[in-house]
Amino acid sequence: MTPAARIAAAIEALDRHLAGDPVEVALISWARGNRFAGSGDRAAIRDLVFEALRRRRSLAHRGGALSGRGLMLGLCRAQGIDPEQIFSGARFAPAALTEAERAAMAAAAAPEGLVALDCPDWIAPALQASLGAEFAAVMAAQQARAPVFLRANLARGPRAAAQAALAAEGVVSQPHPLADTALEVIEGARKIQSSRAYAEGLVELQDAASQAMVAALPVRAGQSVLDYCAGGGGKVLALAARAPGLYLAHDIDAGRMRDLPARAERAGVRVGLVAPGQAPGAQDLVLVDAPCSGSGTWRRTPEAKWRLTPERLVALVAIQRDILGRAAELVRPGGQLAYMTCSLLAAENGAQIAAFLARDPRFRLEEERRLTPLSGGDGFYLARMRRV
Repeated sequence: MTPAARIAAAIEALDRHLAGDPVEVALISWARGNRFAGSGDRAAIRDLVFEALRRRRSLAHRGGALSGRGLMLGLCRAQGIDPEQIFSGARFAPAALTEAERAAMAAAAAPEGLVALDCPDWIAPALQASLGAEFAAVMAAQQARAPVFLRANLARGPRAAAQAALAAEGVVSQPHPLADTALEVIEGARKIQSSRAYAEGLVELQDAASQAMVAALPVRAGQSVLDYCAGGGGKVLALAARAPGLYLAHDIDAGRMRDLPARAERAGVRVGLVAPGQAPGAQDLVLVDAPCSGSGTWRRTPEAKWRLTPERLVALVAIQRDILGRAAELVRPGGQLAYMTCSLLAAENGAQIAAFLARDPRFRLEEERRLTPLSGGDGFYLARMRRV
């Protein structure tokens, strides 16, 4: 496909998404209707779509409309590409520019303020209060594509061995300072999941900030650990790789853990599954990676930024409060409760923990950590508490 044809395809997928389809559904729908497109073309179209969503507000401003066509016009302008070369009306290319589009683009000044930062108006005050002087820099970082990170599985060997095995298959990586297990992929990312290193459990896909927060949790041999909101199980796998013990995973949606037994086998660790409603007993460590706004991961999941609403944020804070209360009952006396989010918002982080500690005097705060995308990985928060 030509560059113009790829942009035309991205316009179609973006229009599906803006009409209500989740972005992955929109991309799959386009691919099924255009089976001639090879894997390289599909990957390039996906990159265009995600680039447009990361910068949706500023690109719509530059392109004159919040539509697939407007976003791609804005992207061309932002990248210094003459839209006339792409929007030519030639075969497979987008339709030629109209006079109205030319006039709208000519009248559009350079984006400024929250528009330039691709920040929704309603959430800006909360982010500014939470991030302080780093607000603009963090929002600018969220406009860029996120790095690809791998976690070296210590149960299979050291980071250097995993890095060498990846390099032998054309996946070039470098150690990242956020965690002793973190590798940043700088070449060959699309080869990872077909590599032997991945198939044999030497590495797992996991953001460096997430790895750093898991590494901050003390684990020892023989400890009982429950990942209460396990999802796919990446964090409990990372914990289990560090020391032998009893590791359990729970999620209110058991389907999210469907692949966890196979992943654990590949990683060379044992993780038991706790069904919703099942009582796992008192634990030495309970990890709560709570549902949240995902504001620390908006460069990976840009549609979440635009779909988040004030009402949804209020609901998430209530869900977090409820989960913390239930998880606290599973911690044995002397045990620890670890609360994590991939959020940048104080309402989901420090304020949530302060309210929990005020409600439940059995716990005391032992450690609090915050990371933003300025550290290289995603935005993350950790509060580690002990039941006294």
